[in-house]
Amino acid sequence: MTEELAELVARHPLFAGLPTDVASLVAGCAHNAAFGTGELLLAEGEPAEALYLLRRGRVALEIRKPGSGQLVVETLRPGELVGLSWLFPPHRWRTDARAMEPVGVVSVDAACLLAKAEADPAFGFALMKRLLPVLLSRLQATRVRLLDLYGDGAHR
Repeated sequence: MTEELAELVARHPLFAGLPTDVASLVAGCAHNAAFGTGELLLAEGEPAEALYLLRRGRVALEIRKPGSGQLVVETLRPGELVGLSWLFPPHRWRTDARAMEPVGVVSVDAACLLAKAEADPAFGFALMKRLLPVLLSRLQATRVRLLDLYGDGAHR
């Protein structure tokens, strides 16, 4: 099972090109998981305890819009990451992530991954160099979505 997980991890874009032992290291913290259509992978305010490597299906990142429910900020597809709030205190999800269709992920235990990153600074640095562009991309997507909603008007 761990060998199969290591192969799945090694094929994910986040870990592609890293030494093969990295995939085994990460797989030691991981398991396969599935979510049905409409099911939450993570809920805003809940403890952020996993990194999901999206293998199949689509996931909507949602924020709560006062008075009108959920607003989709970004749609994630296979090869992308779901859940980055585990990186920073207070380690709570800052959005909801909802399966738009049946979803399959490799679920990586965040505490285990962080412990391995701290124990091996070279691995930790390589991991952070790959995660930070994803964070920047998410911030940009949120910015663009907010511009779509509120335009470029009065709040400059």
